Amino acid sequence: MTEETPGFEEKPDVPSGATPDDAEPKAAPEEGAAPAGDATAQIAGLTAQLDQSRKALDERTADLQRLQAEFQNYRRRVERDRITVKEIAIANLLTELLPVLDDIGRAREHGELLGGFKSVAESLETVAAKMGLQQFGKEGEPFDPTIHEALMHSYAPDVTETTCVAILQPGYRIGERTIRPARVAVAEPQPGAQTVKDESEAGEEKDNGPEEG
Repeated sequence: MTEETPGFEEKPDVPSGATPDDAEPKAAPEEGAAPAGDATAQIAGLTAQLDQSRKALDERTADLQRLQAEFQNYRRRVERDRITVKEIAIANLLTELLPVLDDIGRAREHGELLGGFKSVAESLETVAAKMGLQQFGKEGEPFDPTIHEALMHSYAPDVTETTCVAILQPGYRIGERTIRPARVAVAEPQPGAQTVKDESEAGEEKDNGPEEG
């Protein structure tokens, strides 16, 4: 039986010319570990994908904001058109009622608005006023061709400008919209009256001037 020498361990045979480190086993690389170059490429790819996602999100957000703005404009346009159509319908209805209101006015002037006819007439006028109908045109107000229609013309010594001296038919408006001008008789200053007046005022100023010492 072979005796083993105490204190000595058997070592693997080392080829001649090899260093002791060559005899030691090397650790195998860990499975799944990527080289540093591959990790950098992956990060760059993920960054590019993130930038693309952000760009796509910005584009979709801009599209949504544009659609919202277009929808709001559409709603405002529809509401404006609805109000316009309503105003036109009311104006057309009240225009058809103007001859009736004229008859009521003439009956009132002649003292014929009595009894049940008076109640019906006043109810009709109240409803028309609630719908926005306003009457205008008064004697003595300056003539305005945008709201007055002159049917009669004369001269008067007591006016200094073209004036409505009689309301032949009242005018009506709805808000700022005139649906019928007031038909009036107008009077203008007498020809030459302004010249005489100016000469008279000039003579008075001369007479009232400072006296020479």
